[in-house]
Amino acid sequence: MVVGTYTMGLAIIRALGEEGVPVIAIYYDGRDMGYLSRYVVEKYKAPHPAKKETEFIALLEEIGTRYPMSVLFPASDASLVAISRHKSVLECYFRVACPDWKITELFIEKKNTYALAEAVGVPAPKTVVPKCIEDVKRYAESAMYPCLVKPNEGHIYNALFGKKMSLVKNSEELIDSYLKAHAAGLEVMLQEFIPGEDAQGVNYNAYYINGKPVVEFTAQKVRSAPPQTGSPCLVISSQNDEVVQLGRDILLAMGFTGFACTEFKKDPRDGVYKLMEVNGRHNLSGLLAVRAGLNFPYLHYRHLTCEEIPTANGYKIGIAWIDLTRDLYFGAKQWIKDLDSLRRFFIPYRKPRTFAILDFKDPLPFLKRCWNLLTEQFDGKHAEVEKQQTKSDLASAD
Repeated sequence: MVVGTYTMGLAIIRALGEEGVPVIAIYYDGRDMGYLSRYVVEKYKAPHPAKKETEFIALLEEIGTRYPMSVLFPASDASLVAISRHKSVLECYFRVACPDWKITELFIEKKNTYALAEAVGVPAPKTVVPKCIEDVKRYAESAMYPCLVKPNEGHIYNALFGKKMSLVKNSEELIDSYLKAHAAGLEVMLQEFIPGEDAQGVNYNAYYINGKPVVEFTAQKVRSAPPQTGSPCLVISSQNDEVVQLGRDILLAMGFTGFACTEFKKDPRDGVYKLMEVNGRHNLSGLLAVRAGLNFPYLHYRHLTCEEIPTANGYKIGIAWIDLTRDLYFGAKQWIKDLDSLRRFFIPYRKPRTFAILDFKDPLPFLKRCWNLLTEQFDGKHAEVEKQQTKSDLASAD
């Protein structure tokens, strides 16, 4: 059972489906496309786990009675929170592929992650958790700009504002971003911005059992969309022992079990890798490790169903993972400013590669993705026309 079938969920579906594991897709977002994969044998539309948690869990229990002891993979932060919170109940029906809630709280609420990192000596950006607007104003007076207004729970902020965080350039923007989040009932942190190119980012992907790593994989981020504050759209498999050790330190401190993707970025000011976040679910670029030789979803599945301890004999370096539509969209913006960047842009495309969504053996998810983009573009233009018409009507009224 894969819950949430956007890019992360699609990666799990394909990783399992290619190994002959029948997959049931449970989706709740209109943008999802993974439920259309050829590897899906059955699909269910679910209530949104963050908006209707009780109904969502009730549906899972109902499905669980039909397919007892299937493996349940939450593939989004919203589904992860709900499933982890109700894990003791759901374990009566499923083998649940996520940590217990006491561990999930440590990484899903970012303030807990940074507090733990500080306690165990893992470098991280300087972070302040304001309790009131006065705390924000005091921070604004001495802050080094740009800095970040970063949500404590990123998936909720992203759903409301369409971005993972806010990069602010001055005190006015900082206070405004805080007030908008506060009005929405969201807790935020005020955080130092780590400068440098997106290519300074490295992912540490690993499978843990009782706080100890059994399979590890690192990958270099090359481009993000949008740049600097967005999620990756180009990642390349690599080997980074420094990041491996830092990843071990934070996951060991959590007592983690299962799969995690821990993100770091090298600070060009001191050359130190600093913790960005821990994702305790299968990640956006999940197919990269699969194509490089480490099928983490299948290892996870075998561990839960057969008690088979995951092992690995290394992986291929230099494999590229590309989220094609996002990479081309933001790349095109750069080409307009700098035509020479066009040639450099496509160099990774000549590497051995895998695409996040495009797969000619499994085409429907990509077609759905393209339809989503066209629909979003039309809806955006329609909304802008309505906005301009409203302004015109008001001006005429004046």
